[in-house]
Amino acid sequence: MMSAHQMCGDSNHSNMVEVAALTGDISDPADVTFELVAQRREITLASGAKIDAWTYNGEIAPELRVRYGDMVEVKLLNKDINKGVTIHWHGYNVPNAMDGVPGMTQNVVKPGQSFTYKFRAMQEGTYWFHSHQQAAEQVRKGFFGSLIVEPRSGLIDEYDEQFTIINHNWETDQGKKIAFGTEDQMQFKQVEPGKMVNLKIINTHNLSQKYLLQGVDYQITSIDGVRIRDPDLLSDDTAFRLASGGRYDIVFRMPDHPVKFKIGDYRESENPGIVFYGDDDTRSLPKESSFKVESNLFDPTKYGKPIVNELSSATRFDREFTMILGNRMGFYNGQFNFLWTINGEVYPNIPTFVVQEGDRVKTTFVNRSLTEHPMHLHGHHMTVLKKNGKKVRTPWMTDTLNVYAGETYEVAFIADNPGMWMDHCHNLDHAATGMILHLMYDNITPSYEVGTRSGNLPE
Repeated sequence: MMSAHQMCGDSNHSNMVEVAALTGDISDPADVTFELVAQRREITLASGAKIDAWTYNGEIAPELRVRYGDMVEVKLLNKDINKGVTIHWHGYNVPNAMDGVPGMTQNVVKPGQSFTYKFRAMQEGTYWFHSHQQAAEQVRKGFFGSLIVEPRSGLIDEYDEQFTIINHNWETDQGKKIAFGTEDQMQFKQVEPGKMVNLKIINTHNLSQKYLLQGVDYQITSIDGVRIRDPDLLSDDTAFRLASGGRYDIVFRMPDHPVKFKIGDYRESENPGIVFYGDDDTRSLPKESSFKVESNLFDPTKYGKPIVNELSSATRFDREFTMILGNRMGFYNGQFNFLWTINGEVYPNIPTFVVQEGDRVKTTFVNRSLTEHPMHLHGHHMTVLKKNGKKVRTPWMTDTLNVYAGETYEVAFIADNPGMWMDHCHNLDHAATGMILHLMYDNITPSYEVGTRSGNLPE
C-alpha cells in the first residue's frame, strides 16, 4: 500500500500545515460528553436471530443527541477489536483531524487505546457515525450509530413525536435479516391523532433502499441534514429511495386511523415496518399490514424550492474534475477480484484532486458501470446542479449522491474545510476494491501512514 506521503505529492506552498494540526478551535470546555466503547457482543434481534456484533457500548446504533452550537466531546475506547477502530462523522463537516479516517486524519485506535473527538456542532439535522477502519466489514458487523443535532431555536417544537429509524442488513445465525436497529419484525407505536410526527431515516446498508409510508400524506423536510425549502406534500402512494449512507427527515400529521411505514416493496411482507396507531387497543391491528403498490417515486430534482447559494448560480468554477465510475476484473491486494474504478484506476493509483482554500469546485460524475454508486465526499456538502446534462429544477445539497448506471451528475462545493479528504463510493464493498480517491488542499501535509505496517486500513 502507498503511504499518505506518497499519495499527496509535493507542494511549494509556503504556508504548510499538517493534518494533525487541523483540529479547529477546541479550547472551550465541552458542553456535552460521550464515551463509546468498541466491543464484541452477541445481540439478539426481535425475531430471536442472533448476531456476533461489533458494537459501541454493547448496543446497536446508539444515538448521540446534541444541540446546534454545542461543543461536543466523544471519547472512543477500544476494548477488544483486534483490527482497531475509528469514528467517522458521516455528513458532518468536522475539522480534518476529527474526521476519523485511519492513516489520513488519525492512527487507528488499537485494543486498549483511546482517541477523543472534539468539535463544535455547527450543522443541525440527522447524521450518523461509523468506523472507517476496514469499513466494509466493520459497518456490516455493527459499528455505527446516529448523531442528531437539534436546532438552536424552538424549531424542535414543531414535532410532538420523533423516531430515529436506522435500517441495516444483518448476518445472523438464521441467515440475512433486515432490521430497524434490532427490530426485524413489525412494530406498533401509539401516537395521538393530530400530533406532528418526525421520522429520521438513516440507511446504513451498502445498497439504496426503498421505503413506503401509507395512510397519510407526508413531507420530506430535509435531505442529508439540510432543510428543504417549502417542501411539497407527497401523496401516500409516493415511495422514496435513500442512498447508502443517506438520511431523510419525514414529517406527517397523525390522522385518526393507522399509518404504516416499511422498508422495501409493497410485496415484501417479511421486511420490518412500523404501524402508528391512535387508540389504546392494538388487538384490532393486523400483525402483517398490507401495502398498496406505489404509483410515484420521490424525485429530489423537482421538490420544494431550489437551494440558493453561490454555487447554484455560478457560471465559473476554479477547479473542474470528472469522475468516470467503472468496473473491470483484476488483482487487488494480491487477490483476483471484481474491481470498481474511478477514471480507469483503483485506489491508491487514482490521482488525487488538488484544490486551494476558497476554490469553487465542480465535479462531474459519469457512471459507466453496471450498478449504482452512492458518492460520498468527506468534509463538504455538494450542491447538485445538473442531471444527465440538464439543469435540475430544484438544486439541493447532499453529502451522499446516488448515481445510477448510465447517469451523469454535475455537483459543486466550496473548498472551505482544509485537509486531506476521502471521496468514495459508499457501497463499502466497492470502496474496499478500489473506488476511493482523495481530495487534497495544496498547503496540507500528511501526519500518518496508510498500510499494513501502521495498521491503518481505510475504506
